[in-house]
Amino acid sequence: MGKLKISIFTSYTNPEKRMDPWVESLQCYREFADEVVVVGEDWEYEFSFDHIGKTFQQGFEESSGDWVIKMDIDTVFHENDFDKLRSYLYKYKDVPGLCLTKKQIFTPERFHTKARMCFVLNKKKFPNLLLNGGGDLCDPTLNGQLLNENNMPTISVPFWNYDSTFKTRDIIAEDRGRFARAWKRQFGNYGNRGGGSSEEAFEAWYKMIEERYKKHIFKLKPKDHPKYFQNKIQNLNHNQFGYDAFGLKENIQRTTEDYYEALKEKYYSEFKIKIKSFRNI
Repeated sequence: MGKLKISIFTSYTNPEKRMDPWVESLQCYREFADEVVVVGEDWEYEFSFDHIGKTFQQGFEESSGDWVIKMDIDTVFHENDFDKLRSYLYKYKDVPGLCLTKKQIFTPERFHTKARMCFVLNKKKFPNLLLNGGGDLCDPTLNGQLLNENNMPTISVPFWNYDSTFKTRDIIAEDRGRFARAWKRQFGNYGNRGGGSSEEAFEAWYKMIEERYKKHIFKLKPKDHPKYFQNKIQNLNHNQFGYDAFGLKENIQRTTEDYYEALKEKYYSEFKIKIKSFRNI
């Protein structure tokens, strides 16, 4: 069995100003992958929404690995999962892609397991994959068909996603405003993104976060996190979202239904993974 070459590509623009955890994430990518590709560094401030998928496609095309993994710059793998992930890449060498669950983290003592994302792509065997599908125009497709959990294997290795954990309110508001305006230019409305101003977009985002945070019922200790972020987590300050989710940590009211939905999403996902694995034995 020959050695597979693994590439990771990511995108960022002004990561220091936007308070992205780019140094820590790149450390993870370089320890796991044979090649790391960075695109999007020249992204315009007021951009077209379809530019996201085009930038991802550029990253895919510039990657030379047998397998290519698309990573958001606030997302890493746990170092304890490296060997397991490599074994899956060998096992599923004949499929276009693999889906992974997302371990979503707002404040570092809790997480929620959500959406399965198919961003581990078999470029060697399927070089004509495109990142142009889904509602955000950047999910992978093959011959016009979206790759997702319904037609691709889902493996038991999660993405660890630190969604705005290290950012301040002002940075988040500015980003959300930019993305809301880009959405409006592409689709003719703001959808669920509030409006074109930073404040309107932030309020819509915060409302969405409040609903999602209700499902963050599973506990984490600092030592449970990937090593790349442990120091950063321990040094969060009150201006950063991850400190207390701008007050949500102490004020959130979780209902029985919230616990039920969170448990169902996590354990039903794990059950489906086990069933798929059993069928592939």
